[in-house]
Amino acid sequence: MGKPTGFLEIAREERTYAPVEQRIKHYSEFTIPLSEEALNAQGARCMDCGIPFCHEGCPVNNIIPDWNDLVYKNNWREASDVLHSTNNFPEFTGRICPAPCEAACTLNIEDIPVTIKSIECAIVDRAWQEGWLSPQVATRKSGKKVAVIGSGPAGMAAAQQLIRAGHVVELFEREDRIGGLMRYGIPDFKMEKHYIDRRIEQMKAEGVIFHINANVGVNVDINQLQQDFDAVVLTGGSEHPRDLPVPGRELGGVHFAMDFLRQQNRRVAGDSIDAAEAITAEGKHVIVIGGGDTGSDCIGTSIRQGAASVTQLEIMPQPPEKEDKGVTWPDWPNKMRTSSSQEEGAARDWSVATRSVEGADGKVTTLHGIRVDWMQNDSGGWVPQEIKGSEFSLKADLVLLAMGFVHPVKEGMLAALNTELDGRGNVQADTNNYQTSVEKVFAAGDMRRGQSLVVWAIREGRQAARAVDEFLMGSSDLPR
Repeated sequence: MGKPTGFLEIAREERTYAPVEQRIKHYSEFTIPLSEEALNAQGARCMDCGIPFCHEGCPVNNIIPDWNDLVYKNNWREASDVLHSTNNFPEFTGRICPAPCEAACTLNIEDIPVTIKSIECAIVDRAWQEGWLSPQVATRKSGKKVAVIGSGPAGMAAAQQLIRAGHVVELFEREDRIGGLMRYGIPDFKMEKHYIDRRIEQMKAEGVIFHINANVGVNVDINQLQQDFDAVVLTGGSEHPRDLPVPGRELGGVHFAMDFLRQQNRRVAGDSIDAAEAITAEGKHVIVIGGGDTGSDCIGTSIRQGAASVTQLEIMPQPPEKEDKGVTWPDWPNKMRTSSSQEEGAARDWSVATRSVEGADGKVTTLHGIRVDWMQNDSGGWVPQEIKGSEFSLKADLVLLAMGFVHPVKEGMLAALNTELDGRGNVQADTNNYQTSVEKVFAAGDMRRGQSLVVWAIREGRQAARAVDEFLMGSSDLPR
């Protein structure tokens, strides 16, 4: 694949960002794409690996060496066909996936992996620009009806695969726009929402029927859907946030991260936010609790809103600057990473636990923390131990809780279905048939596996679609 000596002759080149002082003034994307010539050269770096570990690293099993080679040879249309054979929405993953494929690349042993994510994004953007991605309308109809509940990447992928298999597909979304947390959880500066809108139009042309403001289990009867449809697919995500049970949690100015991010995405979309309910970082000292992607999104959003300062706290220890490749490769390594938002001016601190938040007149003013040391207990698990004398306080006008999600929301739909849950509170279903304990009801994505990546959601949506197709028809031509 690629040029046989390309990896020896051509240096790794990645997309760049607009300068910080420019990009923090707006909410648009700021990634600067590579030129066509540079992309051809980067595709040439792909080695003729006997075992392409990038396949294993990629949850949707993208056929990465093939489309790298096609880009090197300037055959972009065929590269798009190969890319879309495994991934319904590469413009999403090409922007917001952390690229475990690159961690698994053989060249990553030397810290110079092929720029797979950049090439992927360039292929799909070129395909849309050239008009190669027309709707794929099924020529044969099955007469079967499927309801998909939840319009995030898992629901969108399942719906598109099922409509292409010839079924009638209706997708139900509780929000006023399609897209799930991609729509209201991921800031526009990471992925602009017209990419979602474009796919929605493609899916509408293929026959998918979309229902918005349809909160199944609240204003839509799940039992009625079970009667009206031949199969129901639950793809509602894992949206019950992890809380912070400390004194002062009830103070004004302490919010879940998603409430903060959702509001800003609505502002960018042109919606008006009630002033009494508005959450803003403007002029405030912001503390973000949680070191993951959601915390990073809060940082970038706070800086763009004009925060006086932004500090990110993480209870886990600071990761090593470089992983031990002999131990970790080709798996996703624990190593120090700095996001584009963190580069924009946030202070970061590790091994910190929040003891309490303090306030005046009902509003938060101070966060009290303490440093922790991670120790192994008798059963071998790692637990944080407070370090005496390490207490400290930080000025805080806005505290954002970005500590992840623990399980799906159980009130409403799941309570009415009374489906079995696993030990973590997710909907119980395996990855062979994706069937729940309730007849003809399936589950995929974060609702089944727990909080995860967009690329994993797409994988599960596709695999669940095949399982539903097999359930309805006895066999399926859909890929897993």
